[in-house]
Amino acid sequence: MAQGDKSAYTDKQKRKAEHIEEGYEHRGVSKEEAEKRAWATVNKQDGGGNKSGSGRANHKKD
Repeated sequence: MAQGDKSAYTDKQKRKAEHIEEGYEHRGVSKEEAEKRAWATVNKQDGGGNKSGSGRANHKKD
């Protein structure tokens, strides 16, 4: 597995990363590179792992 502890991610995020990884591998990307790209995509889309605190604001720059 790539560097870093994945325990902070939700099951849904882990499934999403696995699905993205399979897509990259299907296109001929190596297993290691596909995994890196998949987690980078999940982080970009979801902002990383679980965040604590209720009502966390999502301030996006336009």
